[in-house]
Amino acid sequence: MKIGIDTFGCDHARSGLGTYILSFVSNISSESDVKVELFGSELDRFTYTSGKDIAYKSVNIADSLNMERLWHFTNSSKFGTMQNYDLIIYPAPERVLPVSFKIPGIAVVNTILSNVVEGNKDWIQKLQIKRGLSNVQKIIAASAFIRDDLISHGIDKDKIEVVYNGIDHKLFFPAIELNSDVVDIKPFAIKKPYFIYGSRLSGPEKKHVELIKAFSIFKKKTGFPHRLVIAGSDGSYSAEIHKAAFESEFASDIFLTGYFPYESFPQLYSGSDACIFPSVNEGVGLPILEAMATGVPVICSNAGALPEMGQDAVKYFNSDDIDEIASLMELVVTDKELRSAMIEKGIKRAGDFSWKKTVLQTVDIAKKVISI
Repeated sequence: MKIGIDTFGCDHARSGLGTYILSFVSNISSESDVKVELFGSELDRFTYTSGKDIAYKSVNIADSLNMERLWHFTNSSKFGTMQNYDLIIYPAPERVLPVSFKIPGIAVVNTILSNVVEGNKDWIQKLQIKRGLSNVQKIIAASAFIRDDLISHGIDKDKIEVVYNGIDHKLFFPAIELNSDVVDIKPFAIKKPYFIYGSRLSGPEKKHVELIKAFSIFKKKTGFPHRLVIAGSDGSYSAEIHKAAFESEFASDIFLTGYFPYESFPQLYSGSDACIFPSVNEGVGLPILEAMATGVPVICSNAGALPEMGQDAVKYFNSDDIDEIASLMELVVTDKELRSAMIEKGIKRAGDFSWKKTVLQTVDIAKKVISI
């Protein structure tokens, strides 16, 4: 069986979708009867194949989302036939997806569809998404929350399977605690103790401002020396977040790192006292699982897919209730018995997620689609 994986729409491998693709192909067994070939822009060949034994077929079109959508409308089926694909996996269907499928397809949805289509004035994109998802042979939803959201938009529930993304346990694992007051991650030297929130500065739904306010309440109430580290690139809401941090009474204890390398997050997590994740708009919620895998307690929003992912290993809050957030920050720092229980449960829960499992489940679905 030869599977093509579409890399278009995946931010040139700079986002979680790129991580999904690389993790997926890295966990295909060399002894498997499944052969995988990536296809996309020639610009991305090096990113996906450097130092790896991965087949890649480039498509000669302009580096433009509109041109990529047009190509999926007009040429993708012909391309897939020429490459002798038995099936094509589309990891970014909310951006690029054919509307008809001569070659069987699986759309992998990691995004809450409501966030993409509601209020979206781009009628071409909405047409492509809804018609494509209605016509594609199978949809893999990265959480039950995403599945239910798809069903609410009229997508046939019988064509949707839930397959969770994995965690790279070679990267995210409990570290030996070093007797150091500083976490040294070049070019940063972050002084302990601190809380960590890893998230791009995009949109009020990420609740950075509420977290900054809650942190100020925590500091004022306890007098503890903790810092708040927010690790993520600037985005559409960065001005408001920087303003909130600057105006905080405890501005000197709030550190916005800007872009932070993915491979350095395990060290950042493991050096923290807790991971706090207040976002109310998560369809997957892998960051809380990755944090738990490193052996730190997690407190997070009770919204989106986060309760589904964290289950009873996490303490939850209403992200609009800054007093509740502050109270949980204090609790997770001061209650040693609770901390130990959360860490133990978190490591166990994170162990339920692996890329090997994700690949096996996806390949099994692909074989069933082809046999229909």
